[in-house]
Amino acid sequence: MAKVLFKKQLSKDVFLMRLEAPLIAEERKAGQFIILQTNEDVGERIPLTIADADKKDGSITIIFQVVGKTTFDLSLFNEGDNIPTLVGPLGKPTHIEKFGTVVGVGGGIGVAPLHPIAQALKEAGNHLILIIGARTKELLILEDEMKEIADELIVCTDDGSYGRKALVTEPLKEVCERNFKPDLAIAIGPPIMMKFCAETTRPYGVQTLVSLNTIMVDGTGMCGGCRVNVDGKAKFVCVDGPEFDGHKVDFDNMMARLNSYKDMETIAHKCRLEEEIKRKGGLK
Repeated sequence: MAKVLFKKQLSKDVFLMRLEAPLIAEERKAGQFIILQTNEDVGERIPLTIADADKKDGSITIIFQVVGKTTFDLSLFNEGDNIPTLVGPLGKPTHIEKFGTVVGVGGGIGVAPLHPIAQALKEAGNHLILIIGARTKELLILEDEMKEIADELIVCTDDGSYGRKALVTEPLKEVCERNFKPDLAIAIGPPIMMKFCAETTRPYGVQTLVSLNTIMVDGTGMCGGCRVNVDGKAKFVCVDGPEFDGHKVDFDNMMARLNSYKDMETIAHKCRLEEEIKRKGGLK
C-alpha cells in the first residue's frame, strides 16, 4: 500500500503523483520502474517508470498518461488516498558512467522516464544535449526540469505551437552530423519514435539505447507478455530490460504485439469513463 502524498496535472491526460514508498525510494536507481494495481481484488497491473525518488522523505514520483481503464482509475486517486498494490523497483538500472557527450531524446510522456536517466548522466560528468518533443505545446512536460540539467535543450512540437516545428529526429540527425558526434544516444517515447531515432543514429554509428514500455503482467519474466525480439533473440522487458540496443530491437513485432489489445483498451476506457460520468450525475 502506498499513500498519495502529492498530485498534479501536467498536461491533458498526464498526471504526476508522489507516493509514500520508503523501501523503493531507498533502492531505486535510474531507469527502473514499479508495477501497481489500483484495485487489490480485480484489475490489471501496469508498469510505470520511477521518475524521481527522495530517500529523505521516503517518496517516489510517477508520471503517467491516461490511455485505458487502469490509468483512468489511477487519475482519480487524490492526496491521502492509498494505492493498494505497489511493487518495485523492477528492471535493470541504466548503466551510468562518463561517456562524454550524450544526447537524450524524449517524446511525449517519454520525457518522464528520460529525466532521472539524464540526471544521473549529468551527475557522472557527461555533456548533456536533450531533445524533447510533443504534438503540441499543451502536451509538453518537464521542460523546466530538463533545462536545469541540460547543457543544451532543444524543444520541438509537431505543429510548431512552441519551440521548433519538427519531429525529434530532425535535431537528432543534426547533432549526429556535428564535428564531434555524440558518444551515446538515449531515446524514450512512443515505439514508432524510438524506431526512427534508432534509424537516424544508425548511419553515424552512434550507440543508441531505448527504454521499452510493453505489456506486463507479473514483472518477473514468467508471463511472457513483455516479450520482444532483440538481435533475433527473445528477451523479456521486465527482467532483461527495460533498456536495449535500439539498433537491434524488432520494433515492428513489438508494435504489432502492443496493438493486439488496443481496441480492448479503448473500449474499457470508454466504458469506465461512462460509469464515472453516471456516478457523478447520480450524486447531484
